[in-house]
Amino acid sequence: MAMKPLHSSVETPSPSASPVRSSRSHTGRLIVAFCLLAGVLIFFLFHLNRYLSLETIQTNRDRLLAYTDEHYLAAVLIFILLYVAVAALSLPGAVLFTLTGGFLFGTIVGAVYANVGATVGAALAFLSARYLLHDWVEARWGRRLASFQRGFAHNAFGYLISLRLMPIFPFFIINLLSGLTKTSLGTFVAATSLGIIPGSLVYAYAGRELGSINRMADIASPHVLLAFLLLGLLSLAPTLYRQLSGKRGGVPS
Repeated sequence: MAMKPLHSSVETPSPSASPVRSSRSHTGRLIVAFCLLAGVLIFFLFHLNRYLSLETIQTNRDRLLAYTDEHYLAAVLIFILLYVAVAALSLPGAVLFTLTGGFLFGTIVGAVYANVGATVGAALAFLSARYLLHDWVEARWGRRLASFQRGFAHNAFGYLISLRLMPIFPFFIINLLSGLTKTSLGTFVAATSLGIIPGSLVYAYAGRELGSINRMADIASPHVLLAFLLLGLLSLAPTLYRQLSGKRGGVPS
């Protein structure tokens, strides 16, 4: 009895499948790029940056505190969502938001809310950079960056923690450049969330104390002076880090 030939159940992919996926991917990138660009343009065209100043916060202090007292959950959600938007779009104002968090919610709680907003926003910026530019960077400079990619991926958590603790580079630069590496999203989020804790606490504490200034004499209070001292020390951290690194590197073997 003749046996019928068995036909493989594996279907050969259609030649048109790959171009379709490529077209969809290209369209998706265009949509993401358009949304990011639109957000940045709206921010600057409508001069929304004028609201991101200590003077504005101080002028509207009583209104902000009253709204927070009456609508606490809404105030928390608005604060976190605005922080996420600022970080995700790489807009200026992250430090001011952390100061405002301390002013509205207190040092510890304000630092926690600021950490959540900053971490989520940083993750979105990380993913945007990876989705929009990673393939292009790999295709253009993949071979040249291969050794750097391996080294960074080997100890990505340690590198990112160091960069977050010692703010040598702006917050948004680290978000975007990390997205171009092979670092996993989980590693990036963990290192960012842990690494910004000290800075968040310092700025939140400073915001709480700066918000208590009602007259010139209050500037000389010990708590306000301590806040200024901590801010000064934090701003000196990158310089101290470079000097220590230079000394270590300059020691002859």
